[in-house]
Amino acid sequence: MNSYERYIAMVKGQKVDFVPRIPILMHFAADHINASYADFASDHKVMCKAGIELANDFGIDQLDILSDPYRETTAWGGNITYVQDTTPRCSSPLHDNKDFSLLAKPDIYQSERLKNALDGIDLYKESGYKKYSITGWVEGPAAEAADLRGVQNFLMDLMLDESFACELMDRALILAINFAKAQIAHGCDTIGIGDAIASQVGPDLYERLILPREKILIDAVQAAGGLARLHICGNVTKLLPAIASLEIDIMDCDWMVDMVQAREILGSKVTLTGNLDPVSDIMRSTPAKIHDSFKQLYAQIGNPYFVNGGCEIPRGTPVENLKAVCEPIPAQ
Repeated sequence: MNSYERYIAMVKGQKVDFVPRIPILMHFAADHINASYADFASDHKVMCKAGIELANDFGIDQLDILSDPYRETTAWGGNITYVQDTTPRCSSPLHDNKDFSLLAKPDIYQSERLKNALDGIDLYKESGYKKYSITGWVEGPAAEAADLRGVQNFLMDLMLDESFACELMDRALILAINFAKAQIAHGCDTIGIGDAIASQVGPDLYERLILPREKILIDAVQAAGGLARLHICGNVTKLLPAIASLEIDIMDCDWMVDMVQAREILGSKVTLTGNLDPVSDIMRSTPAKIHDSFKQLYAQIGNPYFVNGGCEIPRGTPVENLKAVCEPIPAQ
């Protein structure tokens, strides 16, 4: 099986040769090709070069366009500053006020960073279409609202100005749907939905305000022919019963989440990914222990499953340790 066939078959519950590997690599990816992070985040050719070399060198089964959370923010008029060695910084017209008229009107094909993502997908498609999974990314409605307002402001908005917070999420949702559809049209089989801020709210608030908007986005991705992958950093154990209603295809689980419990709650149709601690269990561990830990985790939760760290595997991770992450595990 090639990587794409392995990936799709696992999601569909079909027999595969070994468990697909989809570690999240950003800073490590830039370092791997001796590129600055500024170039990695701003230039699709650099990003794609890193993705393809990682797939070739380590046996990773997926190519993606993940570099930072600010693609959509810049389409709203946010000002981005690229940093040589780490994630860009980005300001937003709404950081200090609630005036929607200050936002630019997003245009996927005119926005430099959104178009850059689509150009990256096109470049991946030239060399990896139906050879590797190609995964696009959008910010979830809550995450993009937090990008536009700042985390603290948005959390206060949810508590003190619910109508504003909801309108902001609704605007973010429309852009996310359109951006996701464009990425699928360009060749992505999967759309990752990053909604990290959701782990910082309680179940009641999540179920009432955030989850319904995630559901609309997930349904739109699936209706457009893509697989929907939800990525919420942090401990989402308290949110899992609600997440089960989203009918997602793939769920990233951070290292704080009990994977056995996640399987019990989300069921046997959701492909779980994760969830070793990227620092203590991967970067600072040993190859033998890493491989054994993934084997044990897989034995506990079974199919469908993708090998992945709890979140981004950091720069400075020994090459041998990443090789251990990607060492094939025969499928059940």
